[in-house]
Amino acid sequence: MTESGLEWVIASCLVAGSFFVFVAGLGILRMPDTLIRMHASTKAGTLGLGLVLIALMLSFAEPAVTARGTAAIIFVLITAPVAAHMIGRAAYRTGTPLWDKTLRDELPED
Repeated sequence: MTESGLEWVIASCLVAGSFFVFVAGLGILRMPDTLIRMHASTKAGTLGLGLVLIALMLSFAEPAVTARGTAAIIFVLITAPVAAHMIGRAAYRTGTPLWDKTLRDELPED
């Protein structure tokens, strides 16, 4: 790949990653419910961070940076769903109110 082509790929990854991180932040601000906010921040934030780290790895093109970037992406892919699950579970168990348009609560206390 030419130098100019690589720069376009890096720029595209940075713009797309920044967009997804922005959408994650916007989702936290605009969504009506803790569970929906958690979903928006986890999905878009993970994708955005992954794209920014890929741009970083392509930009530096050094084995040490690539190894650290890959480790960071794997770490986020493993921990983000677990953290989101625990946040959602804690919010539900502490009685955080659900969105008023929630159709069904499938985890009521017996």
